[in-house]
Amino acid sequence: MPSLQALRRKIGSVKNTQKITKAMKMVAAAKLKRAQDRILAARPYGHKMREVIADLGLRVNRAAHPLLQKRAARNVEVLVVTSDRGLCGAFNANILRRAGEFLRECEARGVKVTVSFVGRKGREFFRRRQWPIRQQWLGVFDRLTYEHGLDIGEDLIEQFTKGTFDELYVIYNEFKSAIQQRVIVEKLFPIDALDGTAEAGAVSGGSYEYEPDEDELLAALLPKHFQTQAFRVLLESSAAEQGARMAAMDGATRNAGELIKKLTLYYNKTRQAAITKELMDIVGGAEALR
Repeated sequence: MPSLQALRRKIGSVKNTQKITKAMKMVAAAKLKRAQDRILAARPYGHKMREVIADLGLRVNRAAHPLLQKRAARNVEVLVVTSDRGLCGAFNANILRRAGEFLRECEARGVKVTVSFVGRKGREFFRRRQWPIRQQWLGVFDRLTYEHGLDIGEDLIEQFTKGTFDELYVIYNEFKSAIQQRVIVEKLFPIDALDGTAEAGAVSGGSYEYEPDEDELLAALLPKHFQTQAFRVLLESSAAEQGARMAAMDGATRNAGELIKKLTLYYNKTRQAAITKELMDIVGGAEALR
């Protein structure tokens, strides 16, 4: 049976932990509001950009544009977007588990795979695995700006154009709500979803007239499109991370409260048992003196 002093120390330790988790929940809630506003503002722009690129892709010769060319998938790169910090529940575990499954699926098809990642949790995971690492971006989410999406997008465009990889997939958490995130495996290079997206846009909005010509406009918009999509993915992951952290810290705070109640009850029972034992010793001593 633990001593009363040990129980008091344990109760105090749990109370201190509860204060920390409660503060972290409040900080995550404040960051979530900003991140949520940013991703909700960026989504329409990203979707409209894809719609325009889709319509242009049907009007031009795809082979004339390096970023639209389809090659035999001999080399595949997977960009995994994780967080830099932990204490956000299963946020990183879900991404890394899905990434491992997807990489093994690619290897089963006889494809050579490489990995790039965003976030320190991705580095900790992949540096102990057999898959070769091509590029990494750390500390992105401390002060997330469009320049980070620009940097990542330019690197991916350059490597795809050089033929370093034939296909690029990005795995990240899509923000659904403060308590819900969804792991997404999205293909960025080459763009396979152009035709279906363009048909849907054509039905709803009719045909477009472009000036200057489609080829020149597409050449200017394609790099910006991929940079925008890279930034959108970062915003999705940032908002999803803060939502996951807020939910995890809320659960930890409630669990700490339940543990404090149980420990306090056990402490009171132990203290009462000690007092009863002392009283019985006093009564027994008094009886022995008679």
